[in-house]
Amino acid sequence: MQIDISALPAVRGTLTPHRALSDLTWLRVGGPADVLFQPADVDDLSEFLHALPADVPVFPMGVGSNLIVRDGGIRAIVIRMGRGFNSISIDGEHVTAGAAALDAHVARRAADAGLDLSFLRTIPGAVGGAVRMNAGCYGCYTADFFVYAQAVTRAGTLITLTADDLNFRYRQTDLPEGAVIVSATFAPPAGEPEALHARMEEQLRKRDETQPTKDRSAGSTFRNPAGFSSTGAADDVHDLKAWKVIDDAGLRGATRGGAQMSPKHPNFLINTGTATAADLEGLGEEVRKKVYDSSGITLEWEIMRVGEFER
Repeated sequence: MQIDISALPAVRGTLTPHRALSDLTWLRVGGPADVLFQPADVDDLSEFLHALPADVPVFPMGVGSNLIVRDGGIRAIVIRMGRGFNSISIDGEHVTAGAAALDAHVARRAADAGLDLSFLRTIPGAVGGAVRMNAGCYGCYTADFFVYAQAVTRAGTLITLTADDLNFRYRQTDLPEGAVIVSATFAPPAGEPEALHARMEEQLRKRDETQPTKDRSAGSTFRNPAGFSSTGAADDVHDLKAWKVIDDAGLRGATRGGAQMSPKHPNFLINTGTATAADLEGLGEEVRKKVYDSSGITLEWEIMRVGEFER
């Protein structure tokens, strides 16, 4: 369906028709959204969704750090939150952050207060995405420190979601369809600020040594194979990583158009400067097929792919 911007509810934020999304994603690819909505605050978001006809699709978008928007764009109202949703507050043992607060900023602010959310420091994204995808690294997951989140439903109602509601799993949650996370509250353990900051600096150093942090990427392309690592299961072992099966299949540095599997870390899909979304997704699918052919392992995408293929 074609969305008529003149028929949409009035907002205090910004509604932009046919807004290109390529400059809003870390991979710098993708076609336009039918409409981009940048709400002013929670009330603006709630009132808009409440008044929006139920048959108009919406797509909540974070900072685009784990996303391929296909070249044909997204036939929906894309909701992207900014300054009205990036606050960070600390109350005793709890840290509350808006959905648009960057993970790295939350980690630093928490450390200043002697609270340990240091695992967030190297995760490229914002809090809303961290909750939705149960982001994690260094053996820690968002679910480990999660208390509750607030979200606005597709009907415009502000609700509180507990861990039971979200049913956290490896890179997955049961967020209600069309719901938009607006904030989350965490209860991290205590730590010495100086030691926490030192640990984060060391994590950054190691990341820069092993990952293509200067290239356009969206973080890890594929999940580590289930049953081998990073699933969070009690009986999980850590003897096989996605990068290793990609490397063993001879795909380190593999290219398609302007897309490449990073020579530095072959589980990072990068835009060398001229890639289309089709190049990136096509190379990813080629990698999945060749890894399966060589090892019998089916890699699962960690990067979300959304929108329509270009016709």
